Amino acid sequence: MKSLLSQIAACEMCQGHLPHGPRPVVVASRNSRIIIIGQAPGLKVHATGIPWNDASGEELRRWLQVDKDRFYDPELFALTPMGFCYPGKGKSGDLPPRPECAPQWHAALIRKMKRVELTLLIGQYSQNYYLGERRKANLTENVRHFREFLPAYFPLVHPSPRNRLWQKRNPWFESEVLPELRRAVSRIL
Repeated sequence: MKSLLSQIAACEMCQGHLPHGPRPVVVASRNSRIIIIGQAPGLKVHATGIPWNDASGEELRRWLQVDKDRFYDPELFALTPMGFCYPGKGKSGDLPPRPECAPQWHAALIRKMKRVELTLLIGQYSQNYYLGERRKANLTENVRHFREFLPAYFPLVHPSPRNRLWQKRNPWFESEVLPELRRAVSRIL
């Protein structure tokens, strides 16, 4: 695992496409129990090198009911975005994760983690990639029907402040999905 993480840290595969240059951000251990697969680091995460070190991370930790110490313990959580580097700014937020990253690194990384019990798929990019033909018509339906993907995968909306309106329109997320998520995470930890 140490060698693989070093290779990822040195990756420059997308250098020509990254406005701020490559800075892969990933945390994992052979003993990780839960993998969190998000989209790609934001600018603040790119600057600090600490995954989920922003408002989205605060909301995600609230959803999981875990503190920072547990969240950043790689023996508990692997933090593995679809694209390991900040992709840059688009018209309505950050650009999508680079498409080369997950096919290049994910399988090798996941093979090294032998104790994983649950993978959280945050956002449409990870859900499209991992759920494949099993995915529903859209992200909302993936999240609404999360039980169909258990025990391996738990699809979630992105915890970005930009998605507060989505949460307001879908109150079942807070009342039905989050309690199940918290139970699953608590059982594993």
